[in-house]
This record gives sequence, C-alpha cells and structure tokens, in this order.
Amino acid sequence: MKTFATILLLAFTAVACDKGDTTDTTRTTGAGVTAPDNTRTNARDKGDLATPMDQGNSPADLDTTQAIRKAVMSDDSLSSNAKNVKIITNGGVVTLRGPVNSEAEKRNIEAKALAAAGGNRVDDHIDVLSN
Repeated sequence: MKTFATILLLAFTAVACDKGDTTDTTRTTGAGVTAPDNTRTNARDKGDLATPMDQGNSPADLDTTQAIRKAVMSDDSLSSNAKNVKIITNGGVVTLRGPVNSEAEKRNIEAKALAAAGGNRVDDHIDVLSN
C-alpha cells in the first residue's frame, strides 16, 4: 500500500509539473480599451535627470535622502502618488521626480526636501497630474 501511495504521488507530481500546456490564459478587458501611452514620460526620462541608480552612497547623501523620505512618508495628507516620488541625492544635490496629485503636494514635498537638504540645491522635477 505504501508503494502504491508513493507511485500515485509521483504520478500527480509529474502531471502537475508538465510544462507542455500552452493554453493562453490572458484575459482582455474589451475591444475599446486603449493601452496606456507613456511616450512623453519615457522621452522625459531619457534626459540628463537623475534616476534612482544615481543615488550617492556617501553617508551625507544617504542621510539626506532618508530624512526626506521619512518626512514624506509620515505626512498623512499626501497621496500615494506623492509618497512614491523619487528622491535622489548625489553630491549633496537632491533631485525630486515623479507625479503628484496637486500643486500643494508638490510644494509640500519640495519644502520637506529643502528643510532636509541643509542649504544644498534641490532640483524639483515633480509633475502635477491633470485630472
């Protein structure tokens, strides 16, 4: 009986691991759906603006980025878009990038960055989404 159970278990495992199934399980939402177009965003991002990969590794750069991120994340008035703004510090220069829901959120994040930057330059490249 033990051998039979082992054989049965192996058979089920083999069937479950079969990669030969080519059934397409992709779902579509309908004929009139337009794919998102982020061509302008992609073109903007090809420029000379800092990306997260440009984050400096000096203790001062890391501390500045961390202080700004903590201030942003602890502000319950900010939207999830605003809380996901990219904050990059390199050589003391802070770069802010990404979309926010309003001009007020943009000013709020810039103020937090200026306070944490300690007199260093803050490059604000935050985009306000149009509703």
